[in-house]
Amino acid sequence: MTLPKGVLHSVSNKPSRGDSIIHAACPLLCNEGEKDVTTALLPPDGCQLVLASASPRRVQLLAQAGATPHQIIAADIDETAHKGERPGAYAMRMAREKADAVLHRQPELAQNTFILAADTVVACGLRILPKTETDAEADKCLSLLSGRQHRVYGGICLLSSGGGVHTCLSQSKVGFRRLSLRDKQAYLMSGEWQGKAGGYAIQGQAAIFIRQISGSYSNIVGLDIHRLAGMLMAGGFRFADANRTLT
Repeated sequence: MTLPKGVLHSVSNKPSRGDSIIHAACPLLCNEGEKDVTTALLPPDGCQLVLASASPRRVQLLAQAGATPHQIIAADIDETAHKGERPGAYAMRMAREKADAVLHRQPELAQNTFILAADTVVACGLRILPKTETDAEADKCLSLLSGRQHRVYGGICLLSSGGGVHTCLSQSKVGFRRLSLRDKQAYLMSGEWQGKAGGYAIQGQAAIFIRQISGSYSNIVGLDIHRLAGMLMAGGFRFADANRTLT
């Protein structure tokens, strides 16, 4: 089965009406509404799902959604943002380029395969924060995030056989409490910031810095599984329990 040709582009400029602002006294509760998925989400007969990412977080989130990829292929692309590129547009471009890169490397995947790619971008205003690789980068990001609200953009791209291209952009808001010098030093020593967009991992020790969030929690972690499940089901994926529906 193939998705209709063309582009289905759903962009959220603001959290949807059903999204609530969650005060993160216990951040692990932030995704309570996203983990009520207990049965496998299966692709159409004869098809497979390929994840164009080696991110352990995205593998875990896919498993949480009930969709287990048949293959995991890391996409090797240039992730440099274009001059003046907006954060949401950058996240969408990265997701599309990751999917295209995997398909280009393994053209046989054009048949009976769904290729899923995603990218997460943390931004203060229009400033795109890096995936931090050094203490200095992480310290700078934490200083920028301290005591203020920022946005996390999640781009998702799903390619299907027959040339279907389906994309989605999720947006979440995150509020940090004011960080002390000791807060930053302790977090830098943890090493958890390495390779993380914006220099922090909300699902880890940085959870204690979060004052509130608005929008999808799983999007902040790395993949909006609610929207992803909707995209997969539109492409013919089904729950193993045929009576189960997505609400």
